[in-house]
Amino acid sequence: MLNALEVITTVVVGVMVGVEFSVAFVMNPIFNALPEDSGQLGRAHGGRMLGAVMPVWYITSLILVAVWAVAGWHHHGTGPVVTAGALLILTLIMSILLLVPINNRGKTWTPDNRPADWKQQMNRWDRLHYVRVAILIAAFALLVAALA
Repeated sequence: MLNALEVITTVVVGVMVGVEFSVAFVMNPIFNALPEDSGQLGRAHGGRMLGAVMPVWYITSLILVAVWAVAGWHHHGTGPVVTAGALLILTLIMSILLLVPINNRGKTWTPDNRPADWKQQMNRWDRLHYVRVAILIAAFALLVAALA
C-alpha cells in the first residue's frame, strides 16, 4: 500500500510541476510574444483557469506528501519526503502572499480596464513564479530520490 501511495504522490506532484514549468517556460513566453491585447487577454484567461485548479492541486499534493511521510515514518526515505513537504508548504505560503494577489488582479483585466503598469505586475509575477517553479522542482526531485 505504501508503494502505491509513493507512486501516486510522485505522479501527482510531478504533473503539477510540469504544468507550472509549462506556464513559466512555454505559455507565458507565447503570451508575451502576442500582440499586446492578445497576450494580456491570454494571461487573464489562464489566470482564471489555473487560479481555479491549482489551489486544489497544491493542497492535494501536500496532503499526499504528508500521508506518505506519516505512513512511511519508519521506512527509508522519510527525510526527503518531509523536506519535500516543507518545500510545498513554502510554495503555498509564497503563492498566497505574493503570487495570488497579482493573479487575482490580472485575471480581471481587459484592454479597457488594465492599469498602466500591468506589464510590470506581470513581470513581477513571472519572476516570483520562476522561484516557485525552482522550489517545486526541488520538492519533486526529493520525492523521486525517496523512491530509491
